Amino acid sequence: MEVSVSRAVPRSRKVLALVAGAAALAAPLALAAPAAGAEPEDAPYTVTPLRFTVEAGGRSCTVDADLYRPAGVDAAHPAPAVLATNGFGGSKSDGSTAAIGRAFAERGYVGLVYSGLGFGKSGCLISLDAPEADGRAAARLVDFLAGSRAADDGTRADFVTRDAADDPRVGMIGGSYGGAVQLAAASVDPRIDALVPLITWNDLAYALAPNAADRNTPGVFKWQWANGFYLIGEGQPLLSPSLDPSRINSLGCLHFVTDACDTIKLLDSGRYPAAASERMLAYARSVSPVSYLDRITAPTLIVQGQSDSLFNLNEARATYDKLRERGVDTRMIWQSWGHSGGQRPGELDLGNPEGSYVGQRVLAWFDRYLRKNAAADPGPAFAWYRDGQSGYGTSDRVPALSQKLYLSGDGKLVDNRTKVARGSRRYSNWLVPTSHSESSLAGMIGLPDPRPYDIAGTYLGWSSAPLTEPVDLVGAPRATLRVVSPAAERVQDSGDAADKLVLFAKLYDVAPDGTKTLVNRLVAPVRVPDVTRPFTVELPGIVHRYESGHRLEFVVAASDTAYSGNRGIKPVTVVSAPESTGTLSLPLVRGRVG
Repeated sequence: MEVSVSRAVPRSRKVLALVAGAAALAAPLALAAPAAGAEPEDAPYTVTPLRFTVEAGGRSCTVDADLYRPAGVDAAHPAPAVLATNGFGGSKSDGSTAAIGRAFAERGYVGLVYSGLGFGKSGCLISLDAPEADGRAAARLVDFLAGSRAADDGTRADFVTRDAADDPRVGMIGGSYGGAVQLAAASVDPRIDALVPLITWNDLAYALAPNAADRNTPGVFKWQWANGFYLIGEGQPLLSPSLDPSRINSLGCLHFVTDACDTIKLLDSGRYPAAASERMLAYARSVSPVSYLDRITAPTLIVQGQSDSLFNLNEARATYDKLRERGVDTRMIWQSWGHSGGQRPGELDLGNPEGSYVGQRVLAWFDRYLRKNAAADPGPAFAWYRDGQSGYGTSDRVPALSQKLYLSGDGKLVDNRTKVARGSRRYSNWLVPTSHSESSLAGMIGLPDPRPYDIAGTYLGWSSAPLTEPVDLVGAPRATLRVVSPAAERVQDSGDAADKLVLFAKLYDVAPDGTKTLVNRLVAPVRVPDVTRPFTVELPGIVHRYESGHRLEFVVAASDTAYSGNRGIKPVTVVSAPESTGTLSLPLVRGRVG
């Protein structure tokens, strides 16, 4: 691989706290940009509000949009178009979404920016970016850009570059909810020429209830994130008042489609019987790119945030791998910031895309695929913001797992199986969480977030010797574990997945003074499919430099405050021996451990 460088609260009280913060959460999560406002008098473009009546998800509803038309663009001098919509809870008028229209109009593109279904002044129910609802609505806007349909007031677009009579040259960009909709749209409309999805999901089942060991077993409910967004959706009458009947579902599920409400209610119930769990997983995946990537042909530049406990880097990697496997021109960038913050100086700002590495890559992507400029460089296959260093690292592929470490019975993390000491170690959960990674919504609603911690007796840790050189990790570590838990074994086949053992795997950076850093506060929740068998855990992808003198500590914990936990007390024992022990594999691009 070639590597180079270019510059403890009860659930009811917790949910009530989310209600108080829901309005703050409605701020778009997608892009760093200036706030929306009146266009300057000397703006090199005009902005025209438009409305479109569309059929989406079995309903007829209106989409609220703004058309950004650069000066000098007309039928004789057409330009390619950029289509964009908001993150969850936002609208066409929020700071980040409106900034997309401005930024690309200033650079000669026709911009069509709209409020997603169920948000702002657009109608219909919130459908979680389902291809047959949100995707089809976007396709109707592509019809407008093609000149084959008019807006509700009769406005037509005869000034967009076309490849054929009904085929406009159009790309899409946006973040989070405005990222997944691009993939949904491209899956139903092959006319879309280029995509730039930022900080979005591949599989909502993994995003909302991740199981880092088995995607077919219901995972561990990420209750803070999920309930926060559910409250935003159900609170739309307060956040964006509207009497539009197309936005109303039922008393028990006001603004989401019924399947979405059923999913969140099942997850909140803490009980996951087999039939209901299968329906939940099937629905979550039906509205996720994982189920329709095989229908996408548009070149795709994936941008994902390292600091993101909602949609971690593994989501982007899954989409990237699938599209590349099918021969779609796909590149991936792991920038610093995501839903959990992490904005660093010089990172993407759509108010000045030329001023950042990611912004330059976005402009080059559209230059190549929308303006058909063969000289525009689409960039390397993979790039990552370098934690603790300057600039971006680049490579022709994602780093592979390159070093295997072993879990020794004396609590050491060793680099050779022969160094493993025989022994067994035990922990047990409490009925309340005893480990903390993050308060998922704290930063957004202005609350402090304690440092990550684990209470003795409720976790096990394995530590390396102090490093003799800096070690750079880029990617998702992978652990293979085997645990002994008679209490879990007795109930794991009850037919309710909630009875299976839950644990959390994570990787700390331990400084010489003992200070621990949980990189980007990320953990791997696991609902163990069968405690009588070994299982493999894929930890969230990270980019991190472990400095010389520091130690790596691999931890398995019984609980986490940001997630649901075990039902009942389930003690766990981990046995180690040279011939049979757990392992931790690392994707390293520099240095070795041990």
